[in-house]
Amino acid sequence: MTDGRGCTAEYFIRAMLERDALLFGDFVLKSGRKSPYFFNLGAVADGAGHEIVGKAYAREVVGLPVHPDVLFGPAYKGIPIAVAVAVALARDHGVNIGAAFNRKETKAHGEGGTLVGASMAGSRVVIVDDVVTDGAAKREAQETIAAAGGEVVGIVLALDRQEPSTDSGETAVAVLERDLDVPVRCVANLDDVIAFLASDGRFENESKRLLAHRARNRFLRP
Repeated sequence: MTDGRGCTAEYFIRAMLERDALLFGDFVLKSGRKSPYFFNLGAVADGAGHEIVGKAYAREVVGLPVHPDVLFGPAYKGIPIAVAVAVALARDHGVNIGAAFNRKETKAHGEGGTLVGASMAGSRVVIVDDVVTDGAAKREAQETIAAAGGEVVGIVLALDRQEPSTDSGETAVAVLERDLDVPVRCVANLDDVIAFLASDGRFENESKRLLAHRARNRFLRP
């Protein structure tokens, strides 16, 4: 069992760096924007890493105003997240809830359909995923859950880029929260990443680049 450090943003960021889920360089994001860093939770591919992910997400899930009956992980990155978080909730919080996910292709044999795992009919559901860019995948997930008879009561993500996505300066997380009318919680945000880098002398250049990137793109303060 991991200790309490697995719940902190600092410990989570360190673990992501160690597993190359958080990279620094020159990247072009899905939004078309250039970025000096890139976050890919799919790079976590070991048991200890998934335990850290599950523990960190579980902390956010139990902090939601409405507790869920089911966790839904959108294919494909959301699938291991949902399983890891369900395990962490049972192990660390004594909360035993279901986990479900979707296939991107309909299965024509066996049980068929596109949904796997716990039934969402009549259930309160929390979507768990890595990040949000334009929110399209999360809106699609909400539609999938509604069609299965469930109700989305929250969304939990790994990283809030705190990146303005509208002319008014609203972040992608804020827009998603408003449009879907549910709370959106994140394990860490860009401020957490910058603070971590600034505290470690090995990342002085990366810290400066992220600070300049945030200023250049008018990132909002939390």
